[in-house]
Amino acid sequence: MIEIPYNVEAREETGLYNAKLGVWIFLASEIMLFGGLFSAYILLRVGSPVWPPNGADLSIPLATLNTFNLILSSWTIVKSWIALKENDFSGFKKFMLITLLCSLVFMVIKYIEYTSKFSHGIFPSTDNFYGIYFTLTGLHGLHVIGGLILNFYLWGPGAKMWKTEPERFTNRVEVAGLYWHFVDLVWIFLFPVLYLLN
Repeated sequence: MIEIPYNVEAREETGLYNAKLGVWIFLASEIMLFGGLFSAYILLRVGSPVWPPNGADLSIPLATLNTFNLILSSWTIVKSWIALKENDFSGFKKFMLITLLCSLVFMVIKYIEYTSKFSHGIFPSTDNFYGIYFTLTGLHGLHVIGGLILNFYLWGPGAKMWKTEPERFTNRVEVAGLYWHFVDLVWIFLFPVLYLLN
């Protein structure tokens, strides 16, 4: 069996192990994706004499609760990684479970927001504001779902690696945390731009 180097120890050239280097490259591409969409938002807003065109009916209290959920989940995923660094597997399980629950609450609230809009006849085709709103929040929601799946795997079946390769498992949780912080950071920009500055 061929062993791939730098799964645990850092590469000399970069100071990063393979997975951490890979996730930073992936996150750079994600920044470009969301950067393009934020640029589209700016162009639509600057080019519109009235913004939002037909008035916006977004729930600031629900979005604020979602912001709190994601900030809390960022803290708990760090705590889960710290627990592994301190050889506390049960602490990892507890904090990762809280991260998962916060993520689920976020998605439930987005579901409530979306169904409310759809029931009132508001769709992405309604106007430019709702087009960019659904695009940005929908893409962000897909990233939350991706993080949920990854974190659930690490919390559940993937946690078996802790018994055989604890340092490599800890690295996986760290990389998942980097991705999750990116998802949270995108929301920190989405919240004021879409909900507060209209």
